[in-house]
Amino acid sequence: MRQELKSLPKTLADDVARNLVMVARLLDSEPEEAYQYSRVALRLASRVAAVREAAGFASYMTQRYSEALTEFRAARRMTGRTDLWPVMADCERGLGRPERALAMAGEPEVKQLDKAGQVEMRLVAAGARTDMEQFDAAVVTLQSPELASPAVHPWTARLRYAYAEALIAAGRGEEARDWFAKAVEADSDGTTNAAERLAEIDGVEFVDALDPEFADEETEPAVVEPAKRKGGEASDEKVIFEDEEDVEEYYDEDDLEIDEDFDGVVPERAEKADEADEADEAAKDGGESDK
Repeated sequence: MRQELKSLPKTLADDVARNLVMVARLLDSEPEEAYQYSRVALRLASRVAAVREAAGFASYMTQRYSEALTEFRAARRMTGRTDLWPVMADCERGLGRPERALAMAGEPEVKQLDKAGQVEMRLVAAGARTDMEQFDAAVVTLQSPELASPAVHPWTARLRYAYAEALIAAGRGEEARDWFAKAVEADSDGTTNAAERLAEIDGVEFVDALDPEFADEETEPAVVEPAKRKGGEASDEKVIFEDEEDVEEYYDEDDLEIDEDFDGVVPERAEKADEADEADEAAKDGGESDK
């Protein structure tokens, strides 16, 4: 890219380079903003292939597929490279023309792609089959030595994930679960949501413990009802009341008569205490007379 920018005056090349750097930085996180920077670079240097390619990817990431296809075609004419062929085919899918994408998958340009490019082309072709509701054909399209290989490459996780999704669409859920698991094993960078799909199949739900929506709500203390014996009488178990209102609610006025002159001594207990004292006095008198 630096070599291509050397064809521009120094000051202009610097301005274009700054905009291209911002496109690269924002493309994944803020694609709309990256698109705006790409338009500035395109206005400054539309005859530079790298600028057309960057503008194409910015348009592609913001789903402006018609613009993206125009820029990719221009970059390909300028450079003669075929590495943009898969993404050009995917733009056809985005424009609602999956049959054109399938036609591109059979063109001689595919044989000029490296291994990564051929895998990308296979993914696009399978996606086109899915768009046309040819689900079994999509599964067959993805079956390849690259899929069966235990080796892990930058495209392995996406290939396994796409195969699992194709199996789901074809009604082969049990097989799909295994391939989602294989995708998780290869996806160390989290480029797919294979872990979430696997958890969904297994019925596992993830909850963010820091999300206030799922925080434990404060619960009011339970009201303890006094235990009842048969017949409606209160049991001997201790019941703790929090305040006077609770006591008033538990006892009726008719059930509890309060003697204002009560001295704290229960009458029955007082009579028993007097009888015990008289018995003690009699025993003492009897002992003295014997002496």
